[in-house]
Amino acid sequence: MFPSNRLIFLGFLVAGTLSGCASQKPAENPDAARKRPEAEAIRGKPAAGETVTELDANGDGQTDVWEFRQKDLLVRKELDLNWDGRVDVTQYMDPQGAKVREVMDLDYDGKVDATYHYAEGKRTQGQRDLDGDGKADSWLYYENDTLVRKERDANHDGRVDYWEYWEGGQVDRIGEDLDGDGTVDQWTRNPKPKPAAE
Repeated sequence: MFPSNRLIFLGFLVAGTLSGCASQKPAENPDAARKRPEAEAIRGKPAAGETVTELDANGDGQTDVWEFRQKDLLVRKELDLNWDGRVDVTQYMDPQGAKVREVMDLDYDGKVDATYHYAEGKRTQGQRDLDGDGKADSWLYYENDTLVRKERDANHDGRVDYWEYWEGGQVDRIGEDLDGDGTVDQWTRNPKPKPAAE
């Protein structure tokens, strides 16, 4: 596979992740994004000694991928997945070149909305800012790269009050804190669990 084809394939893979993770909130205008300085910027600044390689993944003559190297080691990659000239995803690598962290701008305002952590190439946990205030209000936990639990601060008081436990690729049960004391008051089970594989 040619290098440019691999980049396009990578772009489609990450684009699928973006579309699956995107919240339903409307796009925020740039002025509103500047008013929330606590949100991390999706685009990093080159560190001292870093070199940048610009790549055109879709062949339109515009840069879609920026690779940052420190002494020939790839340390960061920035991707423009919708080809609007702005970074949508930034991936951070360890010295062996494996992805350890990935941040995403899901609403295209230049700020990070979702962060995922990786170990040995597998997603271990994530967090999302669903309401656009620059603070995480949803947390995701993975085992062997498979989602097993989601937690959310649904009433935005700084405490988790909603839990989803996943089994076999679907929600098994949901716990809700109805009185704000930080413990589950009500459990709801999936009425139609996925049948076990035979």
